[in-house]
Amino acid sequence: MEIKDKAYSRQGRDGPSESKIQNRELHRVVATAIIHKDGKYLILQRSTNKKAFPSRWTVPGGGLEVDDYINSPKTTSVSPQWYFAIENSLKRELKEEVGLEVDKPKYLCDLAFIRPDGIPVVVLSYYCSYKSGEVKLNEENINYKWVNIEELKNYDLIEGIAEEIETVDKILREKI
Repeated sequence: MEIKDKAYSRQGRDGPSESKIQNRELHRVVATAIIHKDGKYLILQRSTNKKAFPSRWTVPGGGLEVDDYINSPKTTSVSPQWYFAIENSLKRELKEEVGLEVDKPKYLCDLAFIRPDGIPVVVLSYYCSYKSGEVKLNEENINYKWVNIEELKNYDLIEGIAEEIETVDKILREKI
C-alpha cells in the first residue's frame, strides 16, 4: 500500500506545539472513514473554528470517548475490556457528524500528529460502504461533496487524505 511508504512530516518536531505536551504517553485517538458510494467518496469541509486544519477538506470521523465503551457490556469474561471500541466509536461519530450508516469499516492505515494546541493525536483510517441515510452535517463541518478521484484535486484537502482515498479506490477496483 502506498500510504505506508509515504513519509509524513513530523509536525511540530522541536517546535512550539511539541513543547506544550504535558504527558508524552497520552494521545487523543481518532478514527476516520473513507465512505464510498457509487464510485464516489464523501469529503467534508471543516468548520473555521476547528483546532486542527480549520476550513480544510477531509473525511468524516471523530474521537474515541470513554462513554463509547464503558457503559457497554464487557466483551471478555474476567476483566473490564471491550473489543471493537474504535469501530463502535467511528459508527457513532458518522451518525452524529453526517447522519449516515455504513457497512463494517475496514482498516486502512494510521498516522500520528501533534495539534497546534500540543495534543498528540493518533488517527486510525478506515474505509467502508455507504449503507443508508442522507448527509446532514453537524456544527463541526460547513460543506460536503461526493467526489470521484479526478475531482479530489479541486479541493483543499488535509495532506494525505487524497492519497488515502486513491488507495481505497485502487483496493476497490482490484476487488471487481
